[in-house]
Amino acid sequence: MKKILGATAAMFLSLGVFAQNEINYTVSFPNAVHHEAEVSMLIPNVPAGKLTVRMSRSSPGRYATHEFGKNVYGLKAFDDSGKELLLNQSAGDVYEIPNHGKSVKITYTIFGNWIDGTYAGFDETHAHMNIPATFAFPVGMDSRARLVKFNYSGKQNWKVATQLKPMGNDTYYASNLQYFMDSPTEIANYKTASWQVKNTDGKMQTIHLISHSNDNQQTVDNYAVMLKKMVDEHLAVWGEFPAYDYGNYYFLQDVYPDNAGDGMEHRNSTSIVQRTPKIEGYESSLLGTFSHEYFHSWNVERLRPKTLEPFNFTHSNMSNELWLAEGFTQYYGALLLTRAGFKTVDNASQTFSGLVNAVLSSPGAKNFSPIQASRYAVFADAGVAIDQTNKGNIFLSYYTYGAATALALDLRLRADFKLTLDDYMRALWKAYGKPEIAYTVPDLEKTLAVLTKNPAFAADFFKRYIYGTEKNDYAKLLLNAGFVLRKANPGKAYTGLMRLTFENGKAVLPQTTSGTPAYAAGLDVGDVLLTMDGVEVKDQAALNKITEAHKPGDVVDVTYAYRGEAKTTRLTFTENPALEIVSVEKTGGSLTREMESFRDKWLSTQVKTKQ
Repeated sequence: MKKILGATAAMFLSLGVFAQNEINYTVSFPNAVHHEAEVSMLIPNVPAGKLTVRMSRSSPGRYATHEFGKNVYGLKAFDDSGKELLLNQSAGDVYEIPNHGKSVKITYTIFGNWIDGTYAGFDETHAHMNIPATFAFPVGMDSRARLVKFNYSGKQNWKVATQLKPMGNDTYYASNLQYFMDSPTEIANYKTASWQVKNTDGKMQTIHLISHSNDNQQTVDNYAVMLKKMVDEHLAVWGEFPAYDYGNYYFLQDVYPDNAGDGMEHRNSTSIVQRTPKIEGYESSLLGTFSHEYFHSWNVERLRPKTLEPFNFTHSNMSNELWLAEGFTQYYGALLLTRAGFKTVDNASQTFSGLVNAVLSSPGAKNFSPIQASRYAVFADAGVAIDQTNKGNIFLSYYTYGAATALALDLRLRADFKLTLDDYMRALWKAYGKPEIAYTVPDLEKTLAVLTKNPAFAADFFKRYIYGTEKNDYAKLLLNAGFVLRKANPGKAYTGLMRLTFENGKAVLPQTTSGTPAYAAGLDVGDVLLTMDGVEVKDQAALNKITEAHKPGDVVDVTYAYRGEAKTTRLTFTENPALEIVSVEKTGGSLTREMESFRDKWLSTQVKTKQ
């Protein structure tokens, strides 16, 4: 492959010089202070007939559509002599060039001022690029390689960090559209720390922490030490590292209070956007995103559902397996921080409490299966619609649902088969992840059957808890590890009204949840709560005081207004359904040796110390 030298002029010159098929991009930032970038795309060897160029509507790691084309303007097309070509904008993000020569150059301006894992942001401090939000592409040429040159002269000490292959002269390479779109890029005066890891085949790879933050080098170095300890626990689960392309993995971290925040996995990197003033002083609280996203370099990037292959950049991929791809990753993200010593056993029990409460009490879990929750991601994953939905009553996040399912399966494998969820993940990795064979839900069931040597168990588990809506006996399972699942507020009254919004002294209700006293009383989003049991509800404290003065079964009068009309209803308090998980020692019970051993094998480090 020939390297592209120079800037846009050299790319134009290459029209008549090179007989390459690579699609060449140049991006520069002359107006970064106003959040703009200038992009050119040179397409050689264009087939005869209409050429269609478009922006993406979706992005790797996201499961709903995003209208990236809205931030593109001034798009023009030129032939190899520099003559402007006629183009038609057939859709908001689609451009058609009916007549053209052998090569076509596209230029446009892209606006970006949203720093997260999905969009793009440009300013005087950095260029933060999610590739689908930044670069247009020609339709029908997905297999062609890409070359992109970043021009950032005049920017203070900027440098490039990306999983794209460096070709020299600030030019980077991707073998095809799928890899290019999966390669977030940060250009900034960042600080970096790195360390090497040896894989089971003896090959050395490098893991890089790239931090665009207001921290000194010592803080970044110290944080890399923490990440290394975390990475070691991840390795202990899988047994080997992925073979990172070009031998590198990048944590691309951007830290600033005004950021949108996010974590987005990619094949050999992750974009981690955090909203603290800096890393220093917030180290432990920032680790959760790192742990979750790094687990993805195995689970979902290589151990990948067939429903996500290939990734569709014109529409969202609907997936049946996000309960495992995202949910099991959510479970391990927290668990491995406990094993690494960054979270306590009490922290872990609080996390598990949240999972169990959600899966046992939410109507989304009660009425819909993990597969159905996964399929709803096309609407739920930061989608662009602005109208209200009934999501609170029909959807439990596949992150939470899947993590609760992982918790149950882990405990069942340990109790009934002397196996662990780690064993299951390694079996999936061996069968589908390492050889990169896309899997289906039946493949997941088959692997569980082979691992346990019990097809009946695997079939029953998937029928009841994956395809169905039955729930595991969490109290029984947790007790094996010396944890007690119990009511958090036994005998306490409950309305179902959680945090109210107070506007001009008026209590405005959020959407109410099916099965709660508030829902049964006919209260719903937008209602203005006036009085309960004759007491004016002026603030949250007033509502709490009224609730605390009653017991389950009590009935009170409620006055409220809807669209200016005064209404009345009656509300019957029920017992607070919230659950908590506490260690058996804190309940006054005894932690047996069996419980202690079970807990230790589950929550303690799995890293084998070298003798």
